[in-house]
Amino acid sequence: MDKKERLRSLYKVDEVLQDECLVFFKEKLPYALVADSVRKEIGLLRAEILNEDDPPAALTERQLFLERVIRRIQTDATPSLRRVINATGTILHTNLGRSPLSEKAIRRVVETACSYSTLEYDLKTGRRGSRHDHVRSLICRATGAESAMVVNNNAAATMLVLSSMADGREVVVSRGELVEIGGSFRIPDIMSLSGVTLREVGTTNKTHLSDYVQAIDPERTAALMKVHTSNYRIIGFTDDVPLSDLRKLGDRYDLPVIYDMGNGLLADLKDYKIFEPSVTEAMRDGADIMLFSGDKLLGGPQAGIIIGKKKYIEKMERHPLARVVRIDKMTLSALEAVFFGYQDMETAMKEIPTLQMLTCPKEDLYEKARLLAEQLALADDTLRIGIESCEDLIGGGSAPDVRLAGYAVTLHMDALTAKQIEYQLRKSPVPIISHICQDRVWLHMRTIMDKDIKDLVESILNLKG
Repeated sequence: MDKKERLRSLYKVDEVLQDECLVFFKEKLPYALVADSVRKEIGLLRAEILNEDDPPAALTERQLFLERVIRRIQTDATPSLRRVINATGTILHTNLGRSPLSEKAIRRVVETACSYSTLEYDLKTGRRGSRHDHVRSLICRATGAESAMVVNNNAAATMLVLSSMADGREVVVSRGELVEIGGSFRIPDIMSLSGVTLREVGTTNKTHLSDYVQAIDPERTAALMKVHTSNYRIIGFTDDVPLSDLRKLGDRYDLPVIYDMGNGLLADLKDYKIFEPSVTEAMRDGADIMLFSGDKLLGGPQAGIIIGKKKYIEKMERHPLARVVRIDKMTLSALEAVFFGYQDMETAMKEIPTLQMLTCPKEDLYEKARLLAEQLALADDTLRIGIESCEDLIGGGSAPDVRLAGYAVTLHMDALTAKQIEYQLRKSPVPIISHICQDRVWLHMRTIMDKDIKDLVESILNLKG
């Protein structure tokens, strides 16, 4: 049979769709998805015929082709955005969605998503309300701010703050604070897009108060801005200007002080050797406007939270950009639950997964590793299991110099390389994201949640050599 004959004998889409093995998929899935999967596999088979000398097995054995179609349907029907098990030890893993939400926040999201809501409706007056009012008082109570509003992320918050407070004028920033955040977004670029002229002062490692003074122009300067370098550290011969000193300088020249702190830390974590600046400390130091992320050390959903003087917040709410970057109802409901929890810090430490992971004692992690190793002992002798001390990371551009002491379960098999084990775990029904070190796969216990253990054990016991 030559290639032309093979092409003529290709399966027909309609004919394949009538096969009884696809009845289940046609009943449970959209017909268009099933039909498209069949077309894709016929297209691949056509390419194989054209590129190979021998007839492809799937052309002569129909069952092989149908198995390919079923695998294709299952792949196409699997959501792209999926739950995974984070075994990397990086708590705020940006690629894995950063902060997992608390159970209370999840319930609030579901409740809001499955019905109508008071998103912009005032039940007291029966008139239109503001979506910011749902969280404003909670945020102010937790932070000590005069007013607050929220947008969809911290980069959006930066643009809104600068556009509303300094459009067409200069903002003075230390050269050592011109950071680049994830995805190559840089503070100078965001300032430019906001219509603001950057006036950088000082040097990479040292900036003095006198540098700010020399840069201030009564006609052109709109604000002084400090940016927390949360994703890197400069050590050695360094100096910067504290926020409290910028506040005094702002008072002298009647200029607002903006603080982009990024991390959103509300809890006091100094007992856990985490010395990041906190929101409440920054408010006491006198920032007129402060902005930070909801999904970093705060432990909530992705959001940009802006707090500070009421007169500036009101100006931002009226700005045209506010509608472009506004927060949606589901994120807002999660954020409301998170800040409600922060009304009592002891409650927040117990309920918010990020804070739980940040503060989990090393002894508890060892016990967790021991229990996991016991369950994995059910595997055959080819799987060798170890428990090793390790260092975990905070991640998410927060506290880059902090290493958290923890424990990991390590896996080794003679029949599989570490790369093959990592690949099989990553392709599990619930993907497991791990890392390789010393020719072993490491599963860091700090970021493995209790609800993950059953799926984790099942996938490991099903490793195929």
